[in-house]
Amino acid sequence: MNTAAPLRSLLDARIWRDPECRQGMRDMARVAPGMMAWGLVTGVAMTTSGLPLGVVLAMSLGVFAASAQLSAVPLMMVGAPLWVVWMTALCVNLRFVIFSAQLRPHMLCLPLRWRLMAGYLSADVTYVLTVHRHGHGDPAGPQHPAPLAYFAGAALVNWASWNLASLAGIAFAAQVPTSWGLAFAGTLALLALLITLLKDRISAVATTLAGVAAIVCHGVPFRLHIVVAVLVAVGAGLWMERQMPARSAR
Repeated sequence: MNTAAPLRSLLDARIWRDPECRQGMRDMARVAPGMMAWGLVTGVAMTTSGLPLGVVLAMSLGVFAASAQLSAVPLMMVGAPLWVVWMTALCVNLRFVIFSAQLRPHMLCLPLRWRLMAGYLSADVTYVLTVHRHGHGDPAGPQHPAPLAYFAGAALVNWASWNLASLAGIAFAAQVPTSWGLAFAGTLALLALLITLLKDRISAVATTLAGVAAIVCHGVPFRLHIVVAVLVAVGAGLWMERQMPARSAR
């Protein structure tokens, strides 16, 4: 009986040769323009904030999280304590704990260092696309690398397009007019992607409640309205899923 060798990294040839890798690239490429708009805005915002160029470049390539970057930069500029900057970035990115929990079955076949790398490469759209396509399928493994292949393809396109746009924003910050409304373009791209993923009543209701919660709690410090919205969506979705068996049993 032949047993496939374990997957040792995201660079494994089986991942990149799988057709799902190219599918992930294509799906991410469709929404890349909106992501690049956000990247450009982030690069411009960090550069015009007055931070040293080295810090801006390090944040662009190392942090890879627009919401955390845009939340931390104003605090850094006013001299906020380091723990406040870290806690703000942590609170803004708490949603990734939920994201990683859902992606976990597909990542368990990788060594810890590569699971950490997958965590770095994870982003909102990468998570949404991967879960939408492979969220209810079999876990990834040596004989079934498709979920990891899809994630890797989508993550590569997302990381490359984001950083290219962010670096362009850094390089041409003085030439990018604020009247372009690029941040709004990025928001519209995310909204369009979200609408295409609403396949049933549960997801539609959970998304609507999350939007309402985000608006109601918008004034909460440290942008915790994002975390509140995520928790409301998850809680509403779980509650409605539990009600379905009870109703069908009647």
